[in-house]
Amino acid sequence: MTFHRVNRRRVLAGGSAAVLGAAVHSSSARAQAFPSGPVTFIVPFPPGASTDVTFRLVAAKLSQMWGQPVVIDNKGGANGIIAAEAAARAKPDGHTLFTTSSMTHAGNPVLYDKLPYDPIKDFEPVTRMSMVPLVMLVHKGLKLKTLAELTALLKAEPGKHNFGSGAISARVAAELYRMLAGVDAVNVNYRNHQLGAPDLASGAISFMVPDLSSSKMILNSGWADPLAITQAEASPMLPGVPGAVAAGLPGFIFTTWSAVYAPRGTAKEIVARLNKDFIAAATSPEINEKLLGMGGPMNPTTPDELRDFTLSEIEAWRKVAKAANIRIE
Repeated sequence: MTFHRVNRRRVLAGGSAAVLGAAVHSSSARAQAFPSGPVTFIVPFPPGASTDVTFRLVAAKLSQMWGQPVVIDNKGGANGIIAAEAAARAKPDGHTLFTTSSMTHAGNPVLYDKLPYDPIKDFEPVTRMSMVPLVMLVHKGLKLKTLAELTALLKAEPGKHNFGSGAISARVAAELYRMLAGVDAVNVNYRNHQLGAPDLASGAISFMVPDLSSSKMILNSGWADPLAITQAEASPMLPGVPGAVAAGLPGFIFTTWSAVYAPRGTAKEIVARLNKDFIAAATSPEINEKLLGMGGPMNPTTPDELRDFTLSEIEAWRKVAKAANIRIE
């Protein structure tokens, strides 16, 4: 009987390769099989809110692509905290996703002392979807034409002018302007931009910085004049209104944004599949045209880019909120 010496290293290497190959095959198969049933989008706002409308459009397209129902679960309230906690605790299989805005993942971590979720540790980033600028609107009776003229007026009359905030993002944007311009003005809070618009029309408040879609509603009423958009470039949505750089205040850059996150622990191959499909759906001609009309073009990212972007946005909000002492009890 003849015995052959076995090359143990070669056997182990071959076994490891086989295991690795099986794992890769399993991961690939799992991604290809996804989704295996209905997918739920948890939205932290009530039906009809801009984030809700955005993701309903995308959901309809994804349902066609996947051949599975996509259900919208609106969990409004508490500035999105209720929805964020539910999404963070969901099963990490890709079938429950958090389709949210900058409020839950940049604002809340700064404005609240304690949250029942962590925007970084409890979620796997999938993709950013949109970035929508805000617009500096001023009371028409002031007859101001440029951002520099508003700054000059506020410096000449410190503490005599009010500004309105119909959303926390608008408050932060207005405070950013005050910091950069070195002016003094008093904040007046409203439940939404629509409730603040009549006071802007009457002159009870001198300016406000609502998002682009709300700005268009106010401008269509003829109650205000637009001075600048809080991004570097002008927007085709508001022809003739300069971006912050052209308006003479380069640092006045602030946007609201929407993004998709999955619960922590969702497999990387599922996240990659979601990233690819969300981008394909949102940039499809029929969906992108509708979303463009709502405030801005799609601005998708890779998962890693979204993670870095989220961290940078948290720091941007923190800087302004700390300087202006903005907190939510």
